[in-house]
Amino acid sequence: QVQLVESGGGLVQPGGSLRLSCAASGFTLDYYAIGWFRQAPGKEREGVSCITYSDDNTHYADSVKGRFTISKDHAKNTVYLQMNRLESEDTAVYYCSAAPFCSWQPLEYDYWGQGTQVTVSS
Repeated sequence: QVQLVESGGGLVQPGGSLRLSCAASGFTLDYYAIGWFRQAPGKEREGVSCITYSDDNTHYADSVKGRFTISKDHAKNTVYLQMNRLESEDTAVYYCSAAPFCSWQPLEYDYWGQGTQVTVSS
């Protein structure tokens, strides 16, 4: 059974950090790109970052470039999203997803996790 499980969300003050995890089971990340998306209330789901399956190339949305870092632990079959210098605009539910290649289009992704809430507030 294919499954993606996110964890690591929570409440953090502006300027703080969080690390999200996306643990995959039922398939290996060696053959899938993993994307992180987020969705704030009343807004569309937007791509945040993606890491390719083959050479671990990384991609970032302009809004998070320089603050977020995506990485992969092949042995643990897990992808991480390190989020630094968090801003109130980063508040959203964060989802990880799997696709044959990186894309900013949610429809390109085959599998989704249940999401984890990130709230940035003082």
